[in-house]
Amino acid sequence: MSTQAPGVPTSGYAPAGKDNGVVKSKGTVNLPRAEGREPVAHRSRKPEWLKVRAPGSPNYLRLKELMRSQGLHTVCEEAHCPNIGECWESGTATFMILGDVCTRACKYCAVAHGLPTELDWDEPRRVADSVATMGLEHAVITSVNRDELSDGGAAIYAETIRQIHERVPGCTVEVLIPDFKGNEAALRTVVEAGPEILAHNIDTVERLSRWVRPGGRYWRSISLLGAVKRLNPRQLTKSAIILGMGETEDEILQSMRDLREAAVDVLTLGQYLRPSEHHVPLDRWVTPDEFRRWKEIGERELGFGHVESGPLVRSSYHAREQARELDAGGPGAITTILEADDAESVQIDAEEAAARATFSAPPTARLVQIGTL
Repeated sequence: MSTQAPGVPTSGYAPAGKDNGVVKSKGTVNLPRAEGREPVAHRSRKPEWLKVRAPGSPNYLRLKELMRSQGLHTVCEEAHCPNIGECWESGTATFMILGDVCTRACKYCAVAHGLPTELDWDEPRRVADSVATMGLEHAVITSVNRDELSDGGAAIYAETIRQIHERVPGCTVEVLIPDFKGNEAALRTVVEAGPEILAHNIDTVERLSRWVRPGGRYWRSISLLGAVKRLNPRQLTKSAIILGMGETEDEILQSMRDLREAAVDVLTLGQYLRPSEHHVPLDRWVTPDEFRRWKEIGERELGFGHVESGPLVRSSYHAREQARELDAGGPGAITTILEADDAESVQIDAEEAAARATFSAPPTARLVQIGTL
């Protein structure tokens, strides 16, 4: 097996222009792949089924201005979502709380990695105000990882849920949470705030997880979803798998089975779109027919309440319909969190330690760029 991605710049991915932290390079991409199987070239032409209209409608521009005026971020923008034009035109968006710099360096993700320097306790109010201004019936909230916080940001998640429910009665709330390093108290904080859907994405199959999700753990993620059902058996749960990073069909099927062991209700499957040449190479374009087949297997054979499967599908795609039309199943075979980290297990390298000391007080300059593209 080869582990070196060809033609990848060694400096790594470190986007500029971020508001809330010290940005660091994500480093180089190493991923096992079969010998003789070359990845899809980064600049190669996309299949017809992946082509979408460039955003620019009046509603898109209105929402973009609203987000900037409120000092908010969306995962639609930060993760380069291909559906941003469609969703924003229809008045829906996925808010990204806890800043725009993530403590983890997932090799497929366009969100900046580094050391966050701020915690904005007014953010839940501004998100709720924006939900009210947009007139949303369903709000989706996600975040960066904040591993430097004892609760991973769970308290701000919970406050955001409560403020949306209070500010916009009848609006359903979906949260796409990090794993909180397996901290059950943090998970309970979010569950008890009462989101209509609680999602956590495994993103890839077990074999590839340790390569593309440094800091994450495959079974921690699955068991976190299982533990939700123990804390609230009527909670709708959801996860996602991105296809096209080198997984096999047998591995996809096994991951779907693993999620059902945790009684996950909703699964989304979508095409991996490589954000830059610094990220995991694209292994293949997955056809619409294959996505349809996975939907049939998931719903008819494995018992998912709903499978949203297609090339352009992302975790929050058609989320409003899922929140209003599905009933949650009860607990599954897995209900205890596995592979949890204790507080002493978090590793901070020398560069991060120096940055943390520098930014122990509110910085004058909000961004320091470490490394180059």
